[in-house]
Amino acid sequence: MIRRFGEAVAAGRNYSARPGVYAILLRRGDVLLTHQAQPVPEFQLPGGGIDPGEQPLAALHREVFEETGWSISAPRRLGAFRRFTYMPEYDLWAEKVCVVYLARPVRALGAPSEADHMAVWTPLSAAPEIIPNQGDRHFLRQVATARTAEFV
Repeated sequence: MIRRFGEAVAAGRNYSARPGVYAILLRRGDVLLTHQAQPVPEFQLPGGGIDPGEQPLAALHREVFEETGWSISAPRRLGAFRRFTYMPEYDLWAEKVCVVYLARPVRALGAPSEADHMAVWTPLSAAPEIIPNQGDRHFLRQVATARTAEFV
């Protein structure tokens, strides 16, 4: 069973399945986050939905690049969680199954190509406090506690 974070399931509401992949990218004690300005301004782990027919790791590389402009290497699966949420950009209620990876940021190849996104380096110790998503915070805290030296 995958742990659930966030809102409880609403009886009678139809949720669309939305599998996604997200990355914790560490460098010298900082983590690379994306700040999404629309539809609600917030900091997030870079990542997002897996397109139909797309492999999860290909989606991870694509999403991180689109939202941060960075290339990554050596992704390692940390775990997964579910959340039930409204996605205003798609006007739908979703059951998101979020798989979180720890990966190395390799190189900034340019600015984010995803509209209204900005890449932001943040101290790992402060990141859980500015991320509204409880599942993302859970994995950030796990990484901070483990102090995974090979990635810091």
